[in-house]
Amino acid sequence: MRTVTKKELIDRIADRTGNKRVVVKRIVQSFLDEIIDELGAGNRLEFRDFGVFESKVRAARIAQNPKTLERVQVPEKRTVKFKIGRVMKQKLLGEEVVRTADDDDDDSWAVFFVSELSEIVIRDLHFQPIWSPFFAILFVQCVLFCLTMHLSFST
Repeated sequence: MRTVTKKELIDRIADRTGNKRVVVKRIVQSFLDEIIDELGAGNRLEFRDFGVFESKVRAARIAQNPKTLERVQVPEKRTVKFKIGRVMKQKLLGEEVVRTADDDDDDSWAVFFVSELSEIVIRDLHFQPIWSPFFAILFVQCVLFCLTMHLSFST
């Protein structure tokens, strides 16, 4: 598995959309800043068909140093949990993306973008169903950029 940087994603999005790199970079960074602010405030971020980001608090615990076998107090800490969404899960498992009865016709373009970007991420990064919030955030920035571009073209 190779590492894809934010710069590479920005370059790809700029090439595919025909927008200037600076504009894409500003949108992606704004999006990431918003995610960080919301998670920092303890809010839950839900992106339909993609997944859910939640800020969780891990309780304090006693651990053991494997070398010295000494008991160590580990303080509580906040972390981010990501739960994969329906479309992403279907793509990761190699299944066909199936629309459900409660899907609106108006958001078919959103499902299209999520499924197309899922395909890119799976093909290029060889993601497994279990992946870190860092990669999830990178993927979400691509999705939201595409959605932003779609909305700006449709208005």
